[in-house]
Order: sequence, then C-alpha cells, then structure tokens
Amino acid sequence: MQSTLLTSPGQPIVVVIIPAFNEENSVGRVVRDIPDELVGEIIVVNNNSNDQTAVEAARAGATVLDERIQGYGRACLRGIAYAQQRRPRPDIVVFLDADYSDFPGEMPALVAPILNGSVDMVIGSRALGNRQRGSMTPQQVFGNWLATSLLRLLYGVRYTDLGPFRAIRFDTLLALDMQDKTYGWTVEMQLKAAKQGFRSTEVPVSYRKRIGHSKISGTIKGTILAGYKILTTIFRYA
Repeated sequence: MQSTLLTSPGQPIVVVIIPAFNEENSVGRVVRDIPDELVGEIIVVNNNSNDQTAVEAARAGATVLDERIQGYGRACLRGIAYAQQRRPRPDIVVFLDADYSDFPGEMPALVAPILNGSVDMVIGSRALGNRQRGSMTPQQVFGNWLATSLLRLLYGVRYTDLGPFRAIRFDTLLALDMQDKTYGWTVEMQLKAAKQGFRSTEVPVSYRKRIGHSKISGTIKGTILAGYKILTTIFRYA
C-alpha cells in the first residue's frame, strides 16, 4: 500500500518513518496531523501488529510496509531500506512514534535547522519542551538523564533527551551505518553522530500521554530490557 504526497519543485524531499506495533487507535491521527506541504511521503512500518494498524495507516494516506520481526530498530531499518530505493531519494528523514505522544504539527520547527544548513541532525527534546504531566514515567525521566549524562562523559556531546521525534539528513543517516534492531536505536544514532563529527542540535518539542498502553515503559520487563540495551549500547561504542 503506497501513497505519496506532493511537494513543490526544488523543495528538499522530507520522508517520515513511523514504526508501529499495535497502534490502530492512534496511527491514523499521527499520519493525518503531519503537515502535507512539508512532506514527500509518510512511511508506516507495520511491525508484526495483530490489529488494524496497517489498515488505519493506509486509510490515513501513508505508505505501509511490513516488518514481521518485532523490534523498534528493525522497523526503522526497514523504512530506511525502502527510502534508499525511492526515486527521488529523500534529503531528510524524520522519525516519530505511532502512539500520538508526539505533536506532528511541530515538524517544521524540527527540520528548520537542517533546512537552513546549520546542522545534520535534530533531536526533539521533551525535556526542553512542554511535557504533559504523566506523559513520561519516572523511570523514563531518570533513564534519559542517565543516558545523556553518559553521552556527555564518554562522547563529549550534550543532549537532554533520547526522544524518538527527530530529523536527520539522509546521507548522514546512511553514513552512520545504523545496526541496532531493538531499544538501542535512538542512542546509537546520537553517539555515532558524535563519534563521526556530525553537527547536531536539539529543539523543544511538546509531549503528551500516549494513546493506549506502552509496550516498553508500561511494563517492568520492557523498562528493564530497554534500559539495559541503551546502557550496553553506550558502553559498547565507547
């Protein structure tokens, strides 16, 4: 299932990749809230869902890909592989979650530092933005603080968040040679960008309570596994 939005001639091509696992109640809202005038294509990677995620994403106008092996990183890699074959290839890739916790309407501010040529990657920081009470668990807040502190200590780069809402030049993304297939995806991107000397910045983004139940922070097992993977990723590349 494929749908391509129209952009102005000469305008940088922005492609959005949205990993989605059992998000039938939210993914359509995410897709519809993305600014049409900015984006060339919206790609939803259906990550082995057993609900109507793929149907709702396609109904909202997204290109839907299937990745049957579960894993956040696997879904992102599937979207990247598709983008590599796309003609014309994208100039910028934006990642965001399918649970409607991010505000897709803030995408112009997210990509602006790349469009003006000042940076290669932008992280949407929930720590700097307007975060709804209860939208992040205490363990998420602490985990972000710990991970970003380690990134500063080991890689000399200052971040306040490992937020999923982010934008990156496509050629930069390919140069990072992303490998993680699960929970270490976001931190791998940030530490590799630091190691390779790419320019990055953060912009404040809003964050709200997600629709539905989190498969990671909403369970003890998911929280422990995510935390372990993030920390081991940080130390492995150091």
